[in-house]
Amino acid sequence: MAKQVTTGERHWYAIHTYSGYEDNVARNLMQRIESLGYEDKIFNVLVPKEKKIKIRGGKREVYEEKIFPGYVLVEMVVTDDSWYVVRNTPNVTGFIGAGVIPTPLSKEEVDGLLKRTGIEEPKYKIEVAVGDQVKITDGPFKDFDGRIAEVDEERGRIKVLVTMFGRETPVELDFLQAKKL
Repeated sequence: MAKQVTTGERHWYAIHTYSGYEDNVARNLMQRIESLGYEDKIFNVLVPKEKKIKIRGGKREVYEEKIFPGYVLVEMVVTDDSWYVVRNTPNVTGFIGAGVIPTPLSKEEVDGLLKRTGIEEPKYKIEVAVGDQVKITDGPFKDFDGRIAEVDEERGRIKVLVTMFGRETPVELDFLQAKKL
C-alpha cells in the first residue's frame, strides 16, 4: 500500500463491492468497526436505497431499490488503519479513487444521496400523460388498450378510457397497472 494523505477530516467515500453483497458488506463493516474500536475514525456506513412501488397480485407493494448497486458509502477519516479496516472487509473490492488513495464525494453528491434515501414517500415512475395510449397490464381490464383521460400524481392513480361495447368507459387504475404503448 502506498503512503496515503491523511487530513484528519471526515468525508464520505464510495467503496466498491460485489453486486448483491452491499447489505452484507455494510453489516460486516459495522461489526468490524465496533470490534476493532474504530468508532472515532469510521462514523457511518450507508447502502443508498430509495422506496419504490410496484403492483403484485393486484396489490400495491412498497419495496426498496438500491440507488447504486455494487457500492456502499462510508463516512470516515482516512488513515492507514481505517483504510485497511474498510478495504479488508469481506466482499469489498476497493475504494473509488485514483490508485489506492480514495477520493471523497463532494458535499453536493452526498446531500443529494442523503435526500434521496431520506424520502419517506415512495416514488412513482410516471411515464404517461393525458392523451397517451396505454395497455392495461393488471386487474380485471388486463390486456385492454385505452387512452389516458386523467392523471392524479398525489394518489398515484390514472383514469383510462377503455372502449367496451362500442363506447368509451372510464376505468380508474394505479399508475403501475398500465404501460405506455
